[in-house]
Amino acid sequence: MQAIIFSLATFFSTYLGGSAALRFKNKIHAIMAFSAGVLLGVVSFDIFPEILKLIEKNNFEPTSVMVALVLGFLVFHTIEKTILIHHAHETDYREHKHPKVGVLSALALVGHSFMDGVGIGLGFQAGTIVGIVVAIAVIAHDFTDGMNTVTLMLTHKNKIAKTRKLLFLDSIAPVLGATATLLFHVSDQFLVLYLGFFAGFLLYIGASDILPEAHSQRSSFGLVGLTIFGALFIFIVTRFV
Repeated sequence: MQAIIFSLATFFSTYLGGSAALRFKNKIHAIMAFSAGVLLGVVSFDIFPEILKLIEKNNFEPTSVMVALVLGFLVFHTIEKTILIHHAHETDYREHKHPKVGVLSALALVGHSFMDGVGIGLGFQAGTIVGIVVAIAVIAHDFTDGMNTVTLMLTHKNKIAKTRKLLFLDSIAPVLGATATLLFHVSDQFLVLYLGFFAGFLLYIGASDILPEAHSQRSSFGLVGLTIFGALFIFIVTRFV
């Protein structure tokens, strides 16, 4: 039940992110800078220590975990860049905006958000603290997901009403994903590989997605400081919980 409770927060995070894209997009870069530091802290100070514990406990091969991490990074890099390449080609023909392209791209984000919920559920299967910090990371990331969903829809000339429907679907997807994990349990061997894969995913979205967006308008020592504070915040949290 904890996974479902925390996944509900992702619903509001995603929906608020989409709403911010409609109204206040230029005022959220500080939040993104902090979120990037949070993701780095989650990977470094929580997920990796948990991976090391599972490796030591079960005498697993550590190389396989690092392979999973690299795969997690590259899989999400490939998915995102494939969408962006398609989007770039579309912009070469500005008079040919296709609403269906926006819908399909948004649906890809919905699928991604569903897996975010699965990540929360599996995090809680690994342990309460792991589940909580993974949930925090996903909540921070899903704010951006909501923004991206709205941006993709509006870029391709979809109506506001349809955009809000896709935003709602993207918002509820993590809750459905977390609920799905109540139906199955995974072994330690699968769990340690999944945590490695998920760590690669978090590193990617932090370094290649959220952080660049935080500095897309301007860079400043304040934004850099917020990223450092985000990582320090997770370090402190993991020392006392």
